[in-house]
Amino acid sequence: MTASSPGWTELAKASWPEIPVDPVVLIPTGSTEQHGPHLPFDTDSVVARAVATGVAAALPGQVVVAPTIPFGASGEHADFPGTVSIGHEALHSLLVETVRSLDLWAGRIVFVNGHGGNVVTVRRVVDEMQTEGHSVDWAPCVLPGGDAHAGRTETSLMLHLRPNDVRLDLAVPGDSTPMRELLPRLMRGGVRAVSPNGILGDPTGASAAEGRAFLATMVDGVVGRISASAASDATSR
Repeated sequence: MTASSPGWTELAKASWPEIPVDPVVLIPTGSTEQHGPHLPFDTDSVVARAVATGVAAALPGQVVVAPTIPFGASGEHADFPGTVSIGHEALHSLLVETVRSLDLWAGRIVFVNGHGGNVVTVRRVVDEMQTEGHSVDWAPCVLPGGDAHAGRTETSLMLHLRPNDVRLDLAVPGDSTPMRELLPRLMRGGVRAVSPNGILGDPTGASAAEGRAFLATMVDGVVGRISASAASDATSR
């Protein structure tokens, strides 16, 4: 039995002889945080992993998908029971040491980030690790025009990826105010201060078909970003 699919390897299920030489290693980076009353806590991690495996199948060459990092910086959701936030400094240390370890055998490392709260730290880590000489980058799992949190975008994605874990009977609108207007209050009081049910958007009308299309768009975006970054690096050598 092999841990490899056509063109890529799942690290957690592989043995060391199955690891290719100088692969691109994709690290899905998620969170464990509330996603309203209708979605599971691991929504960001599920989406990040689905994007990473889709990207792995699309990229040329040898690709390894690492285990998903399930905890992130989720302090803005701390008022909701069940949320686990390790904060920016702990996340920073985790990502830095992950890069240093992977770089012993990886050709290139890419964080595929599924949680907006991680972005500041992921960017910082990438900058620092590039300065150290590591070949590392990151890409966000974003959908142009998508809503902010636990709304139609993420609900559709989860209906496609893990429909049995979606409680559509509890999917009700949250606060759909544009994020730029919500941000000052959100920064002061967290998500619960602006949306008591934890939803920023409107999940009603979500569908698995939309989720499939959304995922394809996300995968294409990350593939394009990684390919452009690799081409830029090759030109600068």
